[in-house]
Amino acid sequence: MKNHLKYIALAIIGSLASCKDEAQKPKVTYDASNKKSVVTKTDSTQIEIADLPIQIEGTDYLIHPVGDLRVFEKGTKARYGSSSVNDVSFTISNLGDFEITGYLQNLKFQKTDSDSIRPLSDKPVLILTATYLKTIADKTQKKIMAYTLTDSDTNKDGKIDTGDIKTLYLSDISGENFTKVSADLQELVDWSVIESKNRIYFRTIEDTNQNGQFDKNDVLHYNYIDLASKNWEVKNYKPI
Repeated sequence: MKNHLKYIALAIIGSLASCKDEAQKPKVTYDASNKKSVVTKTDSTQIEIADLPIQIEGTDYLIHPVGDLRVFEKGTKARYGSSSVNDVSFTISNLGDFEITGYLQNLKFQKTDSDSIRPLSDKPVLILTATYLKTIADKTQKKIMAYTLTDSDTNKDGKIDTGDIKTLYLSDISGENFTKVSADLQELVDWSVIESKNRIYFRTIEDTNQNGQFDKNDVLHYNYIDLASKNWEVKNYKPI
């Protein structure tokens, strides 16, 4: 499977959309206790909606993307009156090649022969990509999803957004066994599946000098997981 350029593109778009000052904010804020901030919702002022369900080819589950209603101000005033004129987008996700992208608060899973719907996460997260690892499923019959997301308020600004550390998670196609596989406080750089070895490889970067940013002075970690194994054990390797 190709490297996931969509994840990189989302990160770039997110950073360009932020103002210059926000882009310079650290991704990690340290304190004496090094405790994570508690966030109950990414933004309590938003209205939560769901897209129509998606069924990825070769699976027997429907996936319901859940996110916030997006309202865009046109920047103009109505001709009669002072109310702003707004555009409303009811679409919160996009479907590519076995991949769902967006800025999603959750995904909910429903077996095609059932009316029961279960959430992927019971904690606040911001999901950027959800990818069905089809080549692994075709070869091993193990149906696995990989996610790039933010799961904690690492910069301690009171919200979970693209200004926080990105992480890598895996789950079964049912949404069960939702498991974080990248280390805490390490930014996910990229990931790729090597079909011949049934492995997912990924790189993370650690803020070793604790300046709150990820740069050339920090350390890259190289990892892989054998997706054919019963347990998703993360193993380190050293290509350099």
